[in-house]
Amino acid sequence: MGQYMRLEQRLTPQLIQSMDILQLNNMALENRIDEELEKNCALEVVEEAPKSTTPEEGAAPREDRAIAPEDRESFRRLEQLSQEYDLDFNEGMYRPRRSYDSRERDAKMDAMANTASRPESLAEHLLKQWHVLDLDEDVRVAGEAIVYHLDDDGYLRTRLEEMSENTRPRVPVETLEQALPLVQRLDPVGIAARDYQECLLLQLEALPGDNRIERELIQNHLHDVVKNRYPAIAKATGYSTGEITEAVRAISSTLVLHPACRVVEGQVLPIHPDVIVEYASTGGGMTVRLTRGGSPQLRVSRRAMEILKNRRNGKMDRDFIRKHVDAANALIDAVQYRRSRLLDVARAIVEKQRDFFEIGPQGLKVLRMCDLAVEQECDPSTISRTVADKYMQTPRGIYPLRYFFTGGTETGDGENTSWDSVKIRVQDIINGEDRKKPYNDDKIAAILKNEGIDISRRTIAKYRQQLDIPPARQRREF
Repeated sequence: MGQYMRLEQRLTPQLIQSMDILQLNNMALENRIDEELEKNCALEVVEEAPKSTTPEEGAAPREDRAIAPEDRESFRRLEQLSQEYDLDFNEGMYRPRRSYDSRERDAKMDAMANTASRPESLAEHLLKQWHVLDLDEDVRVAGEAIVYHLDDDGYLRTRLEEMSENTRPRVPVETLEQALPLVQRLDPVGIAARDYQECLLLQLEALPGDNRIERELIQNHLHDVVKNRYPAIAKATGYSTGEITEAVRAISSTLVLHPACRVVEGQVLPIHPDVIVEYASTGGGMTVRLTRGGSPQLRVSRRAMEILKNRRNGKMDRDFIRKHVDAANALIDAVQYRRSRLLDVARAIVEKQRDFFEIGPQGLKVLRMCDLAVEQECDPSTISRTVADKYMQTPRGIYPLRYFFTGGTETGDGENTSWDSVKIRVQDIINGEDRKKPYNDDKIAAILKNEGIDISRRTIAKYRQQLDIPPARQRREF
């Protein structure tokens, strides 16, 4: 063994907490602060001091000046209890008040009153219809089992044999087969289908008129329809490409692959922006601010500091308070660091992506986290944590902060353009093409090269897939 020197970088608990707080969005930060307020007696929220009120001139003196101190304390506790539980003790009665002062309403009751009710589920929607049908008891139970085995999109992907084994009490497969066509007649049409083909056929059966061509396409040529192979379908069926085109148009405009979406909409979580960017009222610039200050103002409790400074308190008590005071100070520093770092990064984004706010997404410039980290004198991981799961509200909409960081290429004019702006240009070229002679990826690459953007055909294909655009063969209209 021997002595030697080495240089180490260790993460202190305070630094770990700062990095953890940095990557939280507003909602998560508020929840974190609420948790800390509950378990740390030395931490409190800075509240605005109530406005001082003075008695009106000429007001009559209060009648309770002669009340004994012990009685005054009883009245005070009674009044506090009455306000806290919103009770009425008049005439010796213990009952809820019938009238409420809008300024004294319980915040929790208001929140419950303003909360949207739970939407009706797919199973509830179907069972309402199922229970009004005149059915045998065994078929009714089998239908309920089928409804409860449906996926969220309305498809029945569980085999009836497996369903029969898992249902208690056990339902015979024959009874499930008897109940399935009845369930498939419920609203929305196409429910409880076992694949896309059956789903489309169920909807087609409910439509009036002559649907022979549509049925033929769905039953025997659905794969060719997806691949846009109309000439091959015409050769196999004897129908003209015009008839096939009209039938496909009718299928796409009338039938849906996910009928359950007509009843139950997917839950869309609200987005709460962390940064707000607005046009300056004086004109000629943008203002950047954090929403709601980023978080409530925190401070160390004065009561905790008094206990800590008072030597008459025991060492164990002072050590307990000191531990909570240190934790409160660390949290306050971490929240303040998050505010300043988030505001600095947001201002840098607005400055470097000014063209985006003027002309839209096609004005995005190349902006890399590593380059901004050099300017901010921090590590790129710090920038990544700062923008993680955070959104910016702009005059053009709400965007993730990560949206403004993008790579790019250099145009023929020597200017940098982002990959997102190139992707938007690919979309514009395809939107303006002749549908009878759509551009293939080589042609799109050639058009971009003439505009000074030299990218490969493989990159065009990648962008087209990201934009959910089919290849030229499938985009062709006959």
